[in-house]
Amino acid sequence: MKFSLFVHMERWDEEVGHQQLFENLTELALMAEEGGFSTVWIGEHHAMEYTVSPSPMPQLAYLAARTTRIRLGAGTLIAPFWNPIRAAGECALLDVISGGRMEVGLARGAYQFEFDRLAGGLPATDGGKHLRELVPAVQRLWEGDYAHDGEIWQFPTSTSVPAPVQQPGPPVWIAARDPASHDFAVASGCNVMVTPLMKGDEEVEDLARKFDVAVGNHPEQPRPKLMVLRHTHVHPVSDPDGWRPAAEAVARYYRTFDAWFGNKKTPENGLLEPSPVEKFAERPEFEVDSLHKTAMIGTPEEVVERIRYYEELGVDEFSFWIDNGMTHEQKRASLALFIEQVVPAFAGD
Repeated sequence: MKFSLFVHMERWDEEVGHQQLFENLTELALMAEEGGFSTVWIGEHHAMEYTVSPSPMPQLAYLAARTTRIRLGAGTLIAPFWNPIRAAGECALLDVISGGRMEVGLARGAYQFEFDRLAGGLPATDGGKHLRELVPAVQRLWEGDYAHDGEIWQFPTSTSVPAPVQQPGPPVWIAARDPASHDFAVASGCNVMVTPLMKGDEEVEDLARKFDVAVGNHPEQPRPKLMVLRHTHVHPVSDPDGWRPAAEAVARYYRTFDAWFGNKKTPENGLLEPSPVEKFAERPEFEVDSLHKTAMIGTPEEVVERIRYYEELGVDEFSFWIDNGMTHEQKRASLALFIEQVVPAFAGD
């Protein structure tokens, strides 16, 4: 089992400046490297303060200069917002800057809010065809000269400049949920990243099943890796109620996600109030007690036990999703406890 850190600059109000937020992100990434994490992941989101990341590339390039071992994951780039030549070249450049430590996650996108602003109102549900065309084009560009005549993009013979350090290219991860996405990822020689969001471990079981089916359907491909991304907070045994602030923060995070995903209100200066609690009266998965059980929230022993189960399901990488609306100090303490008491339990694996 490998561990990675999934992190963004989170801004919930105007009290903390963006420069301080980036310093906070950097501190957490450096802690992850020191703690033996395999990768730090930063995604792509636009015009929303609660997930500040118009491009993971400059952030990861900076971290490349501050680190020596940890791999640097752009996860996930939103396929409809990228030309294949640009995606291939920028990923290869980060691979060069980092000495061959780049990884890239690609997704179809989810927020209609972003599609209305960056893709001319293209329905977010149509992002999958962009993903399916982008992935093989990027892979071919990393190999050398390639001309593309697709449904979405067309370009004459081109190549990735620079060429990536890793050959045939940086590892590619596909954000997958439905069986077709798993099948496409495995058939394309890509790893798979999944998130059960606010659902329980039965969702992890289902996603692992879909992955296994896709692997079985493509014996011509080596088995790729499976990553589970989950909101995580570890609290000490001496604080038995330490789960509650984390579960409350994750609940607010998901209510905010719902507000952005619903795309019903215009944000003010990149800020949007969470959807009201009463909206979820018939949605028990949003309740604090439920999130205590579904998110990776618990004492070190409890967290080790659940990750062990993920390992039994065939999960290769557990990604500590540290975005949750808590303070930087709370995040830092949780990550330190995870490094100190959870990671060593898997050292002999």
